[in-house]
Amino acid sequence: MSAPPIIHGFPPLIGENPRLLILGSMPSVASLDAAQYYAHPRNQFWPILGQLTAAGPGLGYPERCRRLTESGMALWDVLQSCRRRGSLDSDIQADDRQCNDIAGLLRAHPTLIHIYCNGGAAAALFRKHILPGLPAGYPHTQLPSTSPANARLNAAEKLEIWRAHLQPWL
Repeated sequence: MSAPPIIHGFPPLIGENPRLLILGSMPSVASLDAAQYYAHPRNQFWPILGQLTAAGPGLGYPERCRRLTESGMALWDVLQSCRRRGSLDSDIQADDRQCNDIAGLLRAHPTLIHIYCNGGAAAALFRKHILPGLPAGYPHTQLPSTSPANARLNAAEKLEIWRAHLQPWL
């Protein structure tokens, strides 16, 4: 079987005065096809952020992005590119992974004061590849993945955990 092709993520979604950076691992196939962050219809990201910032899935994508960035949040992924068959983070191949310049983003936007990782894979990639290049003690938190592959928690449980962490900043 041949190696899967290299896939590339999106540029950061960031406004003028971001405070929080939410990092995923790499966009899903549905997101890449739609050219939108968190486009899979069963992903809970936009329903959760809709509850917290009025950037819900009932709005068009440009309006969701505007509301999200106006609330002080930014989105990006740890990986800029990788090889992966399908959408599962567990299928990301270790070879050919390239990380985004998150340290450079933080330097360019000093108003960013906390990083939240959307799920365990994003957090593990962040800790291994990004955190060593950041100032010691840079604030970061792992939140439960909003992916439908994360069936350990239901949508309401995910919302409550995300709310507990993000609400103080909003």
